[in-house]
Amino acid sequence: MDSAATTVRVDSWIWAVRLVKSRSIATAECRAGHVKVNGDKVKAAYSVRVGDEVRVREAGFDRVVVVQKLLVKRVGASVAAESYTDNTPPPPPREEIALAPVRDRGAGRPTKRERRDLEKLRGRDGLVPDED
Repeated sequence: MDSAATTVRVDSWIWAVRLVKSRSIATAECRAGHVKVNGDKVKAAYSVRVGDEVRVREAGFDRVVVVQKLLVKRVGASVAAESYTDNTPPPPPREEIALAPVRDRGAGRPTKRERRDLEKLRGRDGLVPDED
């Protein structure tokens, strides 16, 4: 299933080996600067060769693969896996990933519920007393 050509467009290749879902996404990734070949940011029309290292930015981390076969058409997952060597480093442990900050209760502006509770404590709960 590999072509007789010695080079293939990088956007076509990363789509053919299933690193991205569609060819248009592959082109957009190249345009955004998320694809590097041998350490250089490349355009979608850049020609990739056997032995090149391709880095694709994926969910905040780089996926690093080395080209073994040149493919033009999209192939099955098993054939695609044979077309490159995956040198991606393992993801960092969960503890090292920064968690979203959580506001401590009582810090910052009060929520609507907290404002209502404060008004009740102050005796200004919105009820008008009877004037008899």
